[in-house]
Amino acid sequence: MKLWITIFSALLLFSCASYSGRGLKPGEDRLENVLQVMGKPAMRWQNADGSEQLAFPRGPMGYHTYMVTIDTDGKLRRIENVLDEKSFARIQPGMSKDEVLRILGPSYPNWTGYFERRDELVWEWRYCDAWNEAARFNVLFDNSTGTVRSTMSLTESQRGLCGRGRCAC
Repeated sequence: MKLWITIFSALLLFSCASYSGRGLKPGEDRLENVLQVMGKPAMRWQNADGSEQLAFPRGPMGYHTYMVTIDTDGKLRRIENVLDEKSFARIQPGMSKDEVLRILGPSYPNWTGYFERRDELVWEWRYCDAWNEAARFNVLFDNSTGTVRSTMSLTESQRGLCGRGRCAC
């Protein structure tokens, strides 16, 4: 029985590391280490300064998207969860889809919606709010211009997704 508990604990620890990059050290680990631990990124961008940005969304039922920055020398600069109020506040009317993707990473495709009467495209991300409640952040785009029209955030309980009570993270 002890053997099974040890194996299960090791597997759990390994899965957590691959989820968030836990254990990776900025300034020491290289891109190869990041990819080995976190898997294939959903998106990659080359920055003007020569560094590289990688997006690791952990949805649809996860609450995080990790943005990883790799320096020009191929070393890890930082890993950060971007599905939080600070990042959401950066999304402003008039921003392009590409600008939003660079801040939040890709939304879950099955939660993308189009409202014909408003000619509005909506992207949605699931996150854990400051009160540890599951919530959804939406970016509403003017579909004709491809720019942000507005944003909104509602908890999953406000959206009626929890039954009675609140959906804790």
